[in-house]
Amino acid sequence: MNLANVKLVVSDMDGTLLNSKHEVSSLFFELFEKMKQHDILFVPASGRPLYGILDKLASIKDDLIIVAENGGIVVQQDEVLLSTPINDEDLKQINTLITSANEAEVVFCTKEKAFTASKSKKLLTLLAEYYANFQLIDSIEEISEPVYKTAIYHEVSSEKYLYPHFQHLENNYKVKVSANHWVDISANNANKGYAVELLQKNFNISPEETMIFGDYNNDIEMLKTAYFSYAMENAHPLVKETANFSTKSNNHFGVENILSLLVEAKEASKL
Repeated sequence: MNLANVKLVVSDMDGTLLNSKHEVSSLFFELFEKMKQHDILFVPASGRPLYGILDKLASIKDDLIIVAENGGIVVQQDEVLLSTPINDEDLKQINTLITSANEAEVVFCTKEKAFTASKSKKLLTLLAEYYANFQLIDSIEEISEPVYKTAIYHEVSSEKYLYPHFQHLENNYKVKVSANHWVDISANNANKGYAVELLQKNFNISPEETMIFGDYNNDIEMLKTAYFSYAMENAHPLVKETANFSTKSNNHFGVENILSLLVEAKEASKL
């Protein structure tokens, strides 16, 4: 396969494009401008909310298609290309199950805001980074907007203490360990892979023309949609098993290193 054929680049945010300080490098923005010159479409795909992604990529937001909430919502500027919320009855059932889990704290994620009834100081501190537009509530009855994802937090390990409690829901929902402390539950079609396949179809782009970067289990479906699929050095073992290639960690410019090769291949093909 030829790197010069790539037309679509999709990257996860936390643990992938963002370093451990939650920063996007200046090198990425330089490479983005070069990718733009070669008509390469760049898509951030994250479990973060739409506004959280926009905050990190504000200077280039008008040139992006954004996959937010693990694929629950896809937006190009002000146009919503895909919207897959959890229906109200399912949300009530999921919430009942969450309340029965030990030490589980939940965040309900809508397009513009997050809601939580949690009193956990650690979680509320984290929300300032991941869900800055959050509101404290007493009941889910206070939420009037569509909920795209329930993000469930555990202070020690989501994979060890939360995932076994929710794993049985996988026949009906997407249940993903999305980070060390988080398990996400969404509607079945609300996943990054479904969103990427939609974009591939809309823009007539094949898996061989697609490049994808990821680090955690909520990236697995989208990694399967590309030949040029890359697991970060810091990725979960299941992600490393899924991806066709690997790159350096998010703290060592793993995404940027591959994008540099992509730009070089594009420029060489023009000679």
